[in-house]
Amino acid sequence: MPDDAEAIERARVRAWRLAYRHVFPPEELDRMPIDGSRWRVQLEDGLLDEACLVCEEGGDVVGWVRFGVGSTPLLGEVHGLYVDPDAWSTGAGRALMAGAEAELAGSYPAAVLWVLEANDRARRFYEAAGWSADGRRGTFERFGVAAPVVGYRKSLSSSASRS
Repeated sequence: MPDDAEAIERARVRAWRLAYRHVFPPEELDRMPIDGSRWRVQLEDGLLDEACLVCEEGGDVVGWVRFGVGSTPLLGEVHGLYVDPDAWSTGAGRALMAGAEAELAGSYPAAVLWVLEANDRARRFYEAAGWSADGRRGTFERFGVAAPVVGYRKSLSSSASRS
């Protein structure tokens, strides 16, 4: 998977540039570099403290999801899900989310995630996948903007022990 580092970062940056133009300064988004070196180091050295799944089409990475333990050991968490805009509405995001949920369900009765409040497309995606806003609120700061975020939660089917 270290060979996928550049493609993983490309999907993230391209998604940011399109999805967040109404939240963050467009000129800052346009300046975001596509540099997979951070990912490469984490993937090569096993420094990821969570799982990562990628979705490929025609041998090219079109999206990824990172997930693992949540803010409490009793909850799983989806830490990030990004699909290249050229692959939006192709099923890549649904496949990634289904994979993450299946993996998390083996260890956790429920999972949480955070999403930018103004990211209507992502919120519709999560809600269609059975996630519900759970009342948590916060902010995500980037490029001098404190953007509101909202928490989502989903119960997972699991055979994991819940003692």
